[in-house]
Amino acid sequence: MNLDGINAAILAAHSAGDGVSLAGLYRRAGDEFVAAGSIDEGCFFLTQAYVYSLEYGLDSAASIRSVLVAHGRER
Repeated sequence: MNLDGINAAILAAHSAGDGVSLAGLYRRAGDEFVAAGSIDEGCFFLTQAYVYSLEYGLDSAASIRSVLVAHGRER
């Protein structure tokens, strides 16, 4: 799925109130931006993923936080 597809899926998940899917979709978008060297954009999406992961008690919260810390977004 490309970023346009991820964006469409994010919008659909917001409409459906599906926070678990949002955590995964925001993570995927964030990871793609970071991999492409767009750290600020990636960390924006990863922050959203982190918030949803915390809200829904997902195990992914710790690994998302570690990426944010690695990029200086949290200490």
